[in-house]
Amino acid sequence: MLYDPALLPAPRYIADHGGGPLTRTAEQEQRYRAMLARAEVIFDFDRGHATDLREVAPRLKWLQATSAGIGQYVKKNGLDKTGVVFTTSSGVHARPLADFCTMAMLMFAKDYFGMQRDQRARHWERTCAEDLSGKTLAIVGVGNVGLEVARQAKCFDMRVLGIARATTEAPNVDEFYTRTQLRDMLPQADYLVLIAPHTPETENMIGGAELALMKPTAVFINIARGTLVDEDALIAALREGRLAGAALDVFRTEPLPPESPLWDMPNVIVSPHSASTVRKENARITALFCENLRRYLDGQPLLNVLDTNLLY
Repeated sequence: MLYDPALLPAPRYIADHGGGPLTRTAEQEQRYRAMLARAEVIFDFDRGHATDLREVAPRLKWLQATSAGIGQYVKKNGLDKTGVVFTTSSGVHARPLADFCTMAMLMFAKDYFGMQRDQRARHWERTCAEDLSGKTLAIVGVGNVGLEVARQAKCFDMRVLGIARATTEAPNVDEFYTRTQLRDMLPQADYLVLIAPHTPETENMIGGAELALMKPTAVFINIARGTLVDEDALIAALREGRLAGAALDVFRTEPLPPESPLWDMPNVIVSPHSASTVRKENARITALFCENLRRYLDGQPLLNVLDTNLLY
């Protein structure tokens, strides 16, 4: 095992596995390249060698990523043509992402934003909120995360609808729709959770026409990728009261530009692509890597192998 923390970015926060900016000296870069040249397995991408990974690591056979959604990154950098096997961290982030969705649904149901306004104004007035029981949750992308979102929703006695590429039956999902039936599902949703991977098929899948089908009381939650949504259409729907609110962990441009109107909208939760980040995250990813390493050494199939055609 080759490891030299001096050659890696320093973590910016607990459980950070990307690190901040790093400038290596010429001597450090030479040492680092010498390590890569020997590597048969790499734990996570090196962002500084995204396009020349095959050249600097000619012996590389397998790379374990720390993210679930690596398909577009692999394709953009031409890594899908290298013959390297990539495995994702799919499943590791299911619980924290589902927790974020549940938090958002409860915040809107219980009118947290109204309570916050009244608290700041030191205004006391009794109000009436909603509960989640009997509400309809629609999940676009019922994979590991979607199943956990559905499980938590059932704890609140919600009705759960779902869309998945291959699944037509799953625990805690009351009814499945196909991708082509998306517009049939949207009008029923009190809460819409978007979890689908970013592929050519899903890009811009939620636009003005889809948002127009939703209830004006509905809430949109995106923990997938910002590129799946027409952000301008979403902003317009929120401004015009055609959608009650949104909880967004991902955006078309990240970091979210300071001039984005989403920052100041009273019915929007802005999360800095951190809904999946919890203190135990790196420990869970490391445990997955160790399991895959045992499988690799034993010649067994690896978990979470990226399909470079489907991009997930």
